[in-house]
Parts: sequence; structure tokens; C-alpha cells
Amino acid sequence: MDDSVFSKLSSEQYDALKKALSLITILVAGADGNIDEQELNWAEQLTHIRSYAKPEELNAFYGDVEANFSSALASTMSELPTDLEQRQQVITDHLSKLNDILPILDNSIGYQIYASFVSFAKHIAKASGGFLRFGSISSEEKQWISLPMIDPIIEEIPEEEDEA
Repeated sequence: MDDSVFSKLSSEQYDALKKALSLITILVAGADGNIDEQELNWAEQLTHIRSYAKPEELNAFYGDVEANFSSALASTMSELPTDLEQRQQVITDHLSKLNDILPILDNSIGYQIYASFVSFAKHIAKASGGFLRFGSISSEEKQWISLPMIDPIIEEIPEEEDEA
């Protein structure tokens, strides 16, 4: 765990943030009732890309996720119900617990994580379908890509002091 950015979190809270990416992958990829191998592969590639992309404050987090993403994803999939409606509800319940975790972080980090999760969901949705099976978002996926169970974190922009 990155001591400077995530030091306010317990190891269980940090693990919940890491597991969220597997849950988001399954939530969005499985929204149409079919989890496509292409979507799973893209999710794995995304965690790798994000381990060295911007914002740099999240590189270590995504590095931790990437370290065992494939096995974590397989494990998470095996723990979830196979029935679509039940699976989506269990995932929604798990992801809604992030509403107690994200506000613990400094606002800018909480915002970056939240925005990163929403962006991740959109990328997964675009991984299958459309032209050459890339780019189209199904109506089933659209209802989940904004991650409605997670309260949005609004970035607080500090007011500039008046030097007059």
C-alpha cells in the first residue's frame, strides 16, 4: 500500500478499492448476460496501462491491482451468483461500500479514484461490440457505466487568495 496516498485506509479498505476493479469489470462486462473474453482481456490490459499512466498518484495503486488482477478476477467471478440479476445486485452492494471509503481519502485522491473507476467502466463497456467489436456500448452496459451505486466525489478546487 502506498503510504503517502492511502495511509488513512486500513488494509481491508485498501483491498476493497483494489477488488472494486474486478467487480466493475464483471458488472459492466456481464451486463448483457455474457462476459466476453475480449472485455476481460481489455480489463487486464487497462490495469497494466494505468500502473504507469497519469494521474501518477494512482500508479502504485494500479500496480498493486495489476500484480494479481487475473487471479483476483477469476476468484471474484467464481464467488458471484451466476444469475444475472442476483450477480448485479451483489456487485452493487459491494461497490456501494466504497461510499464509506472514498471520503476518507484526501479529496483529490478520492476524486481521482472515483473518476478512474468510472473511466475504467466506460472502457470495459467499449471493449466489445460495434465496429470490429470495439467502441459500442450496449443499453444494458449504459445503465452501469456511471457506477450509480457509488456517490460521486466532487473535486474541491481551492479558491485563490485575493492578493489585493
